[in-house]
Amino acid sequence: MTGKIPHIVITAFAVCLLAFSSAGHAQAIDEEPSALAMTGDALLVRPALLATTIIGSAVYLVSLPFSALGGNAAEAGEVLVVGPARATFVRCLGCTRTGRKPETIQQDD
Repeated sequence: MTGKIPHIVITAFAVCLLAFSSAGHAQAIDEEPSALAMTGDALLVRPALLATTIIGSAVYLVSLPFSALGGNAAEAGEVLVVGPARATFVRCLGCTRTGRKPETIQQDD
């Protein structure tokens, strides 16, 4: 049983990476968080969101046959995996909205 846990974590991480292949096209945000907000985000919120992403990925994999039969596999993936992963990885430190700072988004000329 303990040999399966690393496989689940690796699979969940791979799903998160695939979900954000186009993270450069993220929505621009304009926030200036405080040092306290950044510290709280780094120490408390991000680890909790990462755990939520991993647990959501596991739930999505278990429920995939049922959601595929019900015709809502994409919606389940968006809610259980992509939403939490986007909040974890595509958000400036301390910001409350998902997106990137305008100066980090490359402009195509």
